[in-house]
Amino acid sequence: MKVRITFSVVLVTTLIAGVVAFAQIPGMTPPKHYAWSDKTLSPDARADMVIKELTLDEKIQFLHGLGWNAMFMPPESGPGTRAISAGGFIPGVPRLGIPDLQMTDSVEGVSGAGDKGRYATALPSAEAMAAAWDPALSYEIGTLLGHEMRAMGFNMSLGSGINMIREPRDGRTFEYKGEDPLLAGTLAGQELKAEKALHLITDLKHYAVNDQDAGRIVVNSIIGKRAMRESDLLAFQIALKDSGAGAFMCSYNRINGIYACENPYTLGVLKNDFGFKGFVVSDWGGTQSTVNAALAGLDIEMPGNDSFGEPLKKAVEAGQVPMDRLNDMVHRILRTEFDSGIVDDPPHPDSPNVMQGFKVAQKTEEHGAVLLKNEGNVLPLSAASIQSIAVIGGHADVGVLSGGGSSQVSPAGGNAVPPPPELLKNPLASFMLVEVYHRSAPLKSMQEKAPHAMVQFDPGTDPASAAALAKKSQVAVVFAVQHASEGMDLANLSLPGNQDALIEAVAAANPHTIVVLETGGAVIMPWLDKVAAVVEAWYPGIRGGQAIANLLFGDVNPSGRLPLTFPRSEADLPHPIHLAPPKPDAEHPVPKLAGAPGMIGMAMGIGPFFDVHYDEGLKVGYKWYDAENKAVLFPFGFGLSYTTFAYSGLTVAPGDSPIASFTVKNTGKRAGIETAQVYASLPDAAGEPPKRLVGWTKVELAPGESKQVSIPVSRDRLTIFDEASDSWKLTPGEYTLRVGGSSRDLPLQKTITY
Repeated sequence: MKVRITFSVVLVTTLIAGVVAFAQIPGMTPPKHYAWSDKTLSPDARADMVIKELTLDEKIQFLHGLGWNAMFMPPESGPGTRAISAGGFIPGVPRLGIPDLQMTDSVEGVSGAGDKGRYATALPSAEAMAAAWDPALSYEIGTLLGHEMRAMGFNMSLGSGINMIREPRDGRTFEYKGEDPLLAGTLAGQELKAEKALHLITDLKHYAVNDQDAGRIVVNSIIGKRAMRESDLLAFQIALKDSGAGAFMCSYNRINGIYACENPYTLGVLKNDFGFKGFVVSDWGGTQSTVNAALAGLDIEMPGNDSFGEPLKKAVEAGQVPMDRLNDMVHRILRTEFDSGIVDDPPHPDSPNVMQGFKVAQKTEEHGAVLLKNEGNVLPLSAASIQSIAVIGGHADVGVLSGGGSSQVSPAGGNAVPPPPELLKNPLASFMLVEVYHRSAPLKSMQEKAPHAMVQFDPGTDPASAAALAKKSQVAVVFAVQHASEGMDLANLSLPGNQDALIEAVAAANPHTIVVLETGGAVIMPWLDKVAAVVEAWYPGIRGGQAIANLLFGDVNPSGRLPLTFPRSEADLPHPIHLAPPKPDAEHPVPKLAGAPGMIGMAMGIGPFFDVHYDEGLKVGYKWYDAENKAVLFPFGFGLSYTTFAYSGLTVAPGDSPIASFTVKNTGKRAGIETAQVYASLPDAAGEPPKRLVGWTKVELAPGESKQVSIPVSRDRLTIFDEASDSWKLTPGEYTLRVGGSSRDLPLQKTITY
């Protein structure tokens, strides 16, 4: 009954809000018609027409996001303009009908909406989205995000993030989409394609090689051009091609000695090689110069400094920045506004469809959670026969964990686990250290699944107490958490807070121990051989409790696959020692930086400059472990199901884009979804790691059912980047296509020759 009442209230509220919004439109003053209002003209032509009408001051206004304080007060650009959140704001030109740019972070929901008393759906983390390996679901996620952004008045999204997971201890791993450029680029591309279809400016970040947050503004990422082009930059290239994104956000770090926001090589690749027609916007406070940044390709600076305000105007007047370049900067912004549709179809206030948000959030978690171990088929649990369950740790009695920082979605109803008051008094601590739990309690959902069982909770703070409850229970489910956030990196990949010892104690007391991980990425599992089952739930979002219960009790058959490798130990990483800013001394002083004042500077980890050498080069993620012949805890692409699958009959139709065809059979007794993956091993002369992902598809199968699957492998997925000619080339020789259920389970293979 409660669900029906809630649904009715939400539905009525939504309908009323929609009627009110619609009723306001006929009474509004009709928009003025300008020459560039003609929708039959190209976005470029419309932009050029507007530029002819702009003053120099108005042009500069487009390129300079207002300061931090100005986002919380009426800006100076005139009537009708205001920032609607602390995300980002650039005032438009009302006299010419050019709207404000209202930006919001939207990696896993509209962040900060609660600060303005609004509701936004808290989706599972981007790592969970990636673990679904499902482009159609990514499009559905983008559609939800797009509707909610527009409902709140935003017209520009500040997602998606697709930095490669070169450093798994990065505090923002949960915001990204794994370690493979094809997987990350494809999923991000579909998400942003959906947002653009709803008339939003979309954004890809953080460009580029921004793989750690500790000292992110003083770190120098040293990496070869080929390694960049075939991994980090390739992910952005694929996403741009699929989405038509209107903006790229350049990152804080230096790349080979030059800041990303003034790096002529990476920005040149973007605008020339990728054919990007949109604009480049700095990360917040990431601009370190005026002339160098403008000439290299930065188009908009965002708050924290003043490089593109009055200093840029003076540089233009002095001839240091040509007027042609200034006009190009403005043109890129205006043509993107016309191309995206925000001028012709601006957002109108509305109420979010809460029930649709619940549906997409729960579906994402159910498709993205990964079953890592299931010894003796302890899962799924049987609601009919189970008599007692011990639920232990992770605040599972009240909610599920989320990641922190600028992507934080406000928890509906407030934080389920109120933080210590002293943390709330410190803005920096609040930004990075406060652990936010969404109010979706796994305990409650499990009790509802097994109403006749005794389902009891222990907080897990005392291993002895938890073990005692586990010993008298039929099954023990331990919820283990690992908080991560922007502005920090993890000290290591171990579970914090003595949770390894907790799991060991519970497993010793009950052989039917199941571990549910709520983490931002990979973790080390010294207790793996002692537990019966492990589920990687990531940060599971606003319906996490319900989704986890459905997975544990078999209402949903797990189908998630890992988008990143879980190593056996940190010693196996390309960089076993995680580098962070050294302590300042006479030889290593703290530099003076334009974009990092106050609290935000501390969150960036300011310290002496330091270098990180990406000497693993092309060997990112699973490619490293393959090339170094290292055993792993769980490989890229891995995930179990409550059924089993078999592969057979691989054939390859040759050509510029070969097609791999094979049969997948469900050999178990339950319906399930398999992620069939295709990898390619290139000729030795190519100098590549042993294999790379070149395609995949989702296959839904009933018990005993077989389906023939065909996966095209486009020629560009087989090429390598040749630095000497600055081009992509196909190496002559033998190519082996390998097919199976993970990067280390590939039973089928065929060789073709080019």
